[in-house]
Amino acid sequence: MQILNWGVDSADAVTEDLYQCVVSNFGQPDFWGRYLSTIPNVSDGLTVEEFGFIRDKGMKLMPIYNNFSAAVGHRAGVVAARNAIFKARQLGIAEGSFVFANVERFFDVDADWIIAWVDAFLTSPYRPGIYADPDEGPFNEAYCQAASMSNNVVEQTVIWSAEPEPGVTTKRNAPRIFAPSTPDCQANVWAWQYGRDADECPIDTVLMENRLFQTLV
Repeated sequence: MQILNWGVDSADAVTEDLYQCVVSNFGQPDFWGRYLSTIPNVSDGLTVEEFGFIRDKGMKLMPIYNNFSAAVGHRAGVVAARNAIFKARQLGIAEGSFVFANVERFFDVDADWIIAWVDAFLTSPYRPGIYADPDEGPFNEAYCQAASMSNNVVEQTVIWSAEPEPGVTTKRNAPRIFAPSTPDCQANVWAWQYGRDADECPIDTVLMENRLFQTLV
């Protein structure tokens, strides 16, 4: 039987109030996805203190890098990866963790950026992940082109899929079958954001395979 882990992600910092909101309405997360950078009106950047709070509550961290608004070109991919790696080091995120590039469905994306993002991580202590939508937007085509050009993309990258969206649930009522959308080519899709924008708390709900969960800290 496949082992799945349930958690949430949020653009807001994890405070005691937000944590209690999630626990009381949805259940205790196994992990919490958080953005590494502060972007005005978009996300609170993770701090060392917040990282400690997350761990003290018995959760693991799912790191997300979102300080970019397009994923086009080799140079931009290298810069994004280097910045993400720097932030992860700065926060004390353990070696071996995946760091997920936040590639929204409305972003421009190309194969050169994806290849550069992946390759830059291979000489770092961290591993390349990408949050993306395989169904809507240009990611599917760009990823499959990158995969046809680079074995590293196929073998080293983990995808966190944004589709489908059956809706937010409690931990107890999370989907029993892990069924994220995948690109139209070989891909390691190990996480699934199956519910967005909960009414009770400002979070999304996420399932991930245990093999990804074991790499988190």
